[in-house]
Formats: sequence, structure tokens, C-alpha cells
Amino acid sequence: MTTHDLPAALAEIVDDFQALSEPDRLQLLLEFSRELPELPDRLKDHPELLEKVVECQSPLFLAIETEKNDAGPAGAIRLYFKAPPEAPTTRGFAGVLHEGLDGLSAAEILGVPDDMPELLGLTRAITPLRMRGMTAMLGRIKRKVAADSRPTS
Repeated sequence: MTTHDLPAALAEIVDDFQALSEPDRLQLLLEFSRELPELPDRLKDHPELLEKVVECQSPLFLAIETEKNDAGPAGAIRLYFKAPPEAPTTRGFAGVLHEGLDGLSAAEILGVPDDMPELLGLTRAITPLRMRGMTAMLGRIKRKVAADSRPTS
């Protein structure tokens, strides 16, 4: 798989990671951790609207919403994550997925290869369990987007 298989924003993130040495990749992941947006107020006070990603070592919750588009097909997919500050790896992965996928169409998100997290070049620097957590985050997003984009009869 190459970055040509990815949506532009995600491809740019992967390219940024691949251009760095392993220690610098970890620093970039920490930057994504610090840049993860807070939940909007309407979700902060309603934890029942968030779905837990149980495969993650640290507590990670997400919400996925599809913008309404009155002109026909569903609009952009919006992603919201909640991860504790004391879990920088999990927050960093969430930050990567937020920046790379938020605002895309369902088709673009569903087209992201399942093994995309491996392209970040962190497999030697981060435990396999944590890497599975990021893969699980992406998988959960894709499953939810697929379920939400099915036509209702």
C-alpha cells in the first residue's frame, strides 16, 4: 500500500511520519496527542452518546456523526474522541485519525485500508497491543460509518 491509496489529509500525515526517524515519530505522535480537540459541549455531558473502543489499552471513547445534507446524499462524517491526557499514545492515535479522517465522506473513510496504522512506522517503537488499539479505532470507525451509510427501507 502507498499513500496514494489514502485520502489527501491522511496521506500527508503518513508522509510526515515516514519522513522522520523513529524517535521523532514518537514526538510527532505526542504532538497529535496534544492537538486532539476537546469534545463539543453537547457530547461532554452525555457519555451515553459515546462508544467505548474496548480493544484500546487506555479508555477511549468516540462518537461518529454524519452531517445532514438536504440536497441528497449524506454529508461529511464528523469524528469525536475522548481519551485521557495520561494516555498520550492513545490520544495521539485518535489525533491522527481525527485530523486524517474528520470531514471526509463515508466512501473515503471506508476506502482507507485496514492496515493504515502500520504506515506510520511505529511498529518497532510501540507495543503490538497499542498498535492493535489504533487498528481497532480505525476498524470501529469504518464499521460504524458502513452501518450508518446503509440505505434504510
